[in-house]
Amino acid sequence: MGISQPDGYLAMPEQGNTGQPVLVLHAWWGLNATLKAFCDRLAAAGFVAFAPDLYHGTVTDQIDEAEALVAALAERADQARAQLAHAAAFLRALAHSAPEGLAAVGFSLGAFYALDLSASDPERVRKVVLFYGTGPADFQKSQAAYLGHFAANDPFEPQSSVAALESALRQAGRPVTFYSYPETGHWFFEPDRTDAHNPAAAALAWERTLAFLQTSSGV
Repeated sequence: MGISQPDGYLAMPEQGNTGQPVLVLHAWWGLNATLKAFCDRLAAAGFVAFAPDLYHGTVTDQIDEAEALVAALAERADQARAQLAHAAAFLRALAHSAPEGLAAVGFSLGAFYALDLSASDPERVRKVVLFYGTGPADFQKSQAAYLGHFAANDPFEPQSSVAALESALRQAGRPVTFYSYPETGHWFFEPDRTDAHNPAAAALAWERTLAFLQTSSGV
């Protein structure tokens, strides 16, 4: 028996499930159209992309509502981690013909969980892409390479947090490349955040992400 598909959005490439698997973890807005479109872009590039829905259908575009959703998720963090472990197992089984482990791409809140998953499930997670998000974890057992896209002007993720994460990853011996994008703020990659979206920076971050995911080593 196969592993059941968790709540979420699955995007498959034309060639079916032979593409490299990519787990996409949503920001505090929930699994919205922007994240689904990102999965579709990955599928068009040949990847098998799956975005688990940590909010089980709830989506918002309001900061105060998103903050409440994050607080509620924190109350059931163990359940969220179990849900992500299920999603990772599902995706890895679905793309069973891919020789390497999966990649995890996280946006803001999702970046925190991508980091956490890379530490707790090192056998599956071999590449991690972070969009303006950090988080604490013990990376000593991690087997992943890390790519990070951060905004130069970001009150949600100060440069001190980014530097601390980069230092922790390097101390664990992990390959890491972090980029800071000038004249950008949080959410610069997301086109629906019209107050923050930076098309030029978003295009460059996409190119770098695609190149990172397409390499065999992730670096």
